[in-house]
Amino acid sequence: MRSEPLIYEISSEGRHSQILPGTGEEKTPAGGPFLPEVSEIDLVRHFINLSRNNFGVDTGFYPLGSCTMKYNPKINEETASLAGFTGVHPLEPDGLTQGTLELLFDLERYLCAIFGFDSFTLSPSAGAHGELTAALMIKKYFASRNEPQRKKILIPDSAHGTNPSSAVLAGFEIVSIRSNKNGEVDLDDLKRLTGNDTALLMLTNPNTLGLFDRNILDIANIVHSAGAKFYMDGANANALLCKVRPSDLGFDIAHLNLHKTFATPHGGGGPGSGPVGVTKELEPYLPGPRITRERGRCALKEGSSGRSIGKVSAFHGNIGVLIKAYAYIRSLGAAGLKRVSENAVLNANYVMSRLKGYYDIPFDRTCQHEFVISAKRQKQKNGVRALDIAKRLIDYGFHPPTIYFPLIVDEALMIEPTETESKETLDRFADAMIAIARECEKDPELVKSAPHTTPVGRLDEVRAVKDLNVCYKG
Repeated sequence: MRSEPLIYEISSEGRHSQILPGTGEEKTPAGGPFLPEVSEIDLVRHFINLSRNNFGVDTGFYPLGSCTMKYNPKINEETASLAGFTGVHPLEPDGLTQGTLELLFDLERYLCAIFGFDSFTLSPSAGAHGELTAALMIKKYFASRNEPQRKKILIPDSAHGTNPSSAVLAGFEIVSIRSNKNGEVDLDDLKRLTGNDTALLMLTNPNTLGLFDRNILDIANIVHSAGAKFYMDGANANALLCKVRPSDLGFDIAHLNLHKTFATPHGGGGPGSGPVGVTKELEPYLPGPRITRERGRCALKEGSSGRSIGKVSAFHGNIGVLIKAYAYIRSLGAAGLKRVSENAVLNANYVMSRLKGYYDIPFDRTCQHEFVISAKRQKQKNGVRALDIAKRLIDYGFHPPTIYFPLIVDEALMIEPTETESKETLDRFADAMIAIARECEKDPELVKSAPHTTPVGRLDEVRAVKDLNVCYKG
């Protein structure tokens, strides 16, 4: 299916890509690895053709639901690459790092203003790391209050999988809360399961269905009435910027994904950043060191209360990601951040409206920044699964959306257009999804055998997980 031969296949003894005379030591030692011998032009073409097989936001539409794969402005990358930032060593004394420390101090203040919390820690290196940090803080908070019976964390059945993982890692027991017919927290189930053994409710709002829970104030009241704390998974904060502050909804603690909401690189396992914000009551439990500013001078200081959970990262988080988030916030300002959320919500609702009638909409109401459709109809009628539709999208030039999540939706496809895509791009994507829906009716085998335009066709994914082999065999 590939148009270009692999570099090993065009190797010819004696060819090389040197321009200047060699030293005579270029040949591979006997018994060493087989390296292809090719000309410079063939070497260049090899790597350029490999790069064309990579897909990212810079090359095409990436509607990966729950992950906010939006365009990353290049000014952010340039800012983080300034020598004054990249040349700093984390062990340098505060007197030599005042510029970086001041930026981080101001970033914390901006996050407090946007999300309504009293303090933030910038140390966590990813969203799940932020979740764990928050859970450890809550554990120490109740230990300091002599309430060891609070061992349970409540988590909705639509939650991100990292929520229960982080809670268990912190030593808590997990209790699942049902969703109601509207895709929101079932209040009766919440009341039944909340008690004096509850430490925390972890809630994503908007949730993973892309829905804002309209009972959010009632939920907060139920949790607080039981003496527990209320935590927000901030993975979906792209829908909230300068529209509503989590603290005003009753949340006591939250993590944010700066590598999603504030347009820093996301994907491939990193780098990430998961700052945690808290109300005044929980501030003493934040990890150290904290950034302080006194008389115009910034410093890193450990907490003096003795209640801090200690360090959660070697130094002070992923500084490069924090700098990019700072640049994003300063570039847009409050008005720009508000437009980010408004356009993200507008784009999601527009695409969802175009797909109605072609796919099932399990929760057919105004969504926030993302929405979930179901291929249940296609599966029941023609045996076409969400996975098949996702693979077929590749042939149309689009990265597939998240599939089979959240688990409470059968054959789920989770779509997040983000605010950075134009109406023309959204229409091309919607047209492709509609065309695939028609293919499911007329030629389901075409969809079930996709993709057809990639160097490698449909893989045996179960075998690939159990017997991964990425070695070239000529």
